[in-house]
Amino acid sequence: MKGLIARRFAGTRPAPPEIYRVPGIAGDLPRALERLRPRTLVPAAVLLPIVERPGGLTVLFTVRAAGLRHHAGQVSFPGGRMDALDAGPLEAALRESREEIGLPASLVEVAGYLPNYLTITGFSVTPVVGFVGAAFNPVVDAEEVSEAFEVPLEVLLEPGNMQLAHKRFMGVRLPYYELPWGRHRIWGATAAMLVNFRDMLREECS
Repeated sequence: MKGLIARRFAGTRPAPPEIYRVPGIAGDLPRALERLRPRTLVPAAVLLPIVERPGGLTVLFTVRAAGLRHHAGQVSFPGGRMDALDAGPLEAALRESREEIGLPASLVEVAGYLPNYLTITGFSVTPVVGFVGAAFNPVVDAEEVSEAFEVPLEVLLEPGNMQLAHKRFMGVRLPYYELPWGRHRIWGATAAMLVNFRDMLREECS
């Protein structure tokens, strides 16, 4: 599986913030959603950390601290908005991962990039796909992260585990994905990025 992922994402590059991919919606965003899109997008980046555990590949998630301004208490990938001093999404994702879960860049083998994802709050998020060495054990910054946990990659890729649902926001019916895992609920932007990841792997296999 690692070889498949490495082949699929080799040569991928981060896209500009205004170019994004929202799974569950074919083609361009419909007009109803376009009118909700913020005029100014905030560039952000996350790391999709694939951990090489002895028992198989897992994906590491964080739970955002309850006191954060955006998406408090939600399951997410380590990451955040890009700072002015960040050279690009990769540097931002690695910096945030170090700050949030104590992950040194030396333990990350970058595979490539997923399409940007646009959040309702106006962030254009660039996911960086990276393999993390088995020696890593997260140490969370309690001000930003309440806990970290891992899910087997095969569970996330299993057909049917990720469910498509809908909600209404400002009168617009919006699609979203969700996957329950124990007491956690992986949904929203994080689940959508996983769907993009899964779909890109399927493109490689087809």
